[in-house]
Amino acid sequence: MPFFSIIIPLYNKENSIAKTLQSVLNQTYTDYEIVIINDGSTDRSEGIVNGYNDKRVHCFSTKNNGVSKARNLGVEKAKGKLIAFLDADDYWYPNHLEIIFRLYQKFPNAGLFTTSYEKRFNAQSTFLANFKNIDANGNVLIMVDDFFESSTIDTIAWTSACAVPKKTLDTIGVFDTSITHGAGEDTDLWIRIALKYKVALATYITATYNLDANNRISNTDTLKRNFQDLSKFKKEEKTNPSLKNYLDQNRYAISLLYKSAGDSKTAKKYKEEIDYKNLNTKQKILLATPKFLYHFFKIIRNKLILNAGIKLSAFE
Repeated sequence: MPFFSIIIPLYNKENSIAKTLQSVLNQTYTDYEIVIINDGSTDRSEGIVNGYNDKRVHCFSTKNNGVSKARNLGVEKAKGKLIAFLDADDYWYPNHLEIIFRLYQKFPNAGLFTTSYEKRFNAQSTFLANFKNIDANGNVLIMVDDFFESSTIDTIAWTSACAVPKKTLDTIGVFDTSITHGAGEDTDLWIRIALKYKVALATYITATYNLDANNRISNTDTLKRNFQDLSKFKKEEKTNPSLKNYLDQNRYAISLLYKSAGDSKTAKKYKEEIDYKNLNTKQKILLATPKFLYHFFKIIRNKLILNAGIKLSAFE
């Protein structure tokens, strides 16, 4: 039985899957299996995977059911003690699994293990994830004091940097398949885990989040996506200010997506559920900004500021 099962959902990633898969095969910690769920790819993705002659690589093909069902099938097929997730357009540095293993050894009772990571927006702009009240630019293994508070800038739990004990998923459940096109199925799971278990973090940078990758599901038309139901945590957020703040940050982001897509009614619904004390000045201005002006700000940020290698975030 391998210690890690690495779940990779695969849908039309012929331009990136080889680099992603090679980043796993380059790991210094080698007690793992790779469970690839080919989610109905119509390009050369499956053929590229099948070209690897390594007994640790297992590929299962299904019709296209979406990323949540693909990951859940991977969990079902997994034989390892810890389930590590990796998207087919992200990649790991060679020490990723070794650091996660050390983190598990130090905090075996945690319900979620994760490392720090870098966010690549384009060739000029790659930035270190920023966790509130935690120095993410270091090499320490810690138990996170307040997962929700620390995740209000960048989330501590990013899918391609996370590993979850199989027993945690047996208790909590897996990804919510009613959430589609990457509209928060991972966030929903991390919330459910963090409400019940402690989260362990290694501040080593061991993974790269490729935000400029081709065919990213989060680039799907907002009106075709089914977002996570944040109201399911209404009871918990009434007595947990950090959770309330964290959920409001998500409501803020979703509201802007709907505004940008022209659905002012849904945008208003999310906005009305926000306690404005949890927003900073930049966020309040963007929520109040007319759609045309908001689009102008986005163009300036994406075309000029990021291309100049400058970081600009409304969450900071």
